[in-house]
Amino acid sequence: MPSENISLVELNLSQEVENKISAENCLHELWPLDEVDPKKPNFPCCVVWTPLPIVSWLAPFIGHVGICREDGTILDFSGSNLVNVDDFAFGSVARYLQLDRNKCCFPPNLVGHKCKQRYAHAEYGTAITWDDAVQSSTRHFEHKSYNLFTCNCHSFVANCLNRLCYEGSMNWNMVNVATLILFKGNWVDAFSVLRSFLPFFVMICFGVFMVGWPFLIGLFSFSFMLVGWFLIGTYVFTNVLEC
Repeated sequence: MPSENISLVELNLSQEVENKISAENCLHELWPLDEVDPKKPNFPCCVVWTPLPIVSWLAPFIGHVGICREDGTILDFSGSNLVNVDDFAFGSVARYLQLDRNKCCFPPNLVGHKCKQRYAHAEYGTAITWDDAVQSSTRHFEHKSYNLFTCNCHSFVANCLNRLCYEGSMNWNMVNVATLILFKGNWVDAFSVLRSFLPFFVMICFGVFMVGWPFLIGLFSFSFMLVGWFLIGTYVFTNVLEC
């Protein structure tokens, strides 16, 4: 009887070792990615950004984001029950940030998690590849109503990053996705910078000319309220922006 218990323990240990090895192999068997090429356009495993009409003219830090598959195809949530594939809404990519797949958690099973929140990750929804996470988020948002203030393109990207448990975090949301691309994103070219900020400066000049300095007060009040809404909705009333 003791020998049977010992053999059972050894069997369980060997299974755990095999699971860990398979998880490590999964991490090291990532397909090599093509180079980022804005001319094609091709943005493998990137978060991409472009300015929004009117909104970005008033607040240039606000824009439209999407996430790309491993082959560089862009997917973005741009309307109710609509996730665009290889048809980035609101124009070509202006900024991009390529993410590192080695910072993702691709667990083949519960034991194979390399992140510290395996149970929360498993409950939220895991993925075994980058494209698997993007596809799962796409199916989820194909049944969501779009709202600029509560459920938008940033929500879609955040959902993907949470499924990937990118950088070991399950707390991706609208605010930190926007911050990520704002402070770490790379500009595609000089024209992208121009088309992102020129309308904003034109609006300022036109507004000051027509209305005077009160226009600037109104403009910055609008930006302050917009940022305040997303911060409060994300970190204070957390259920407001869940989608």
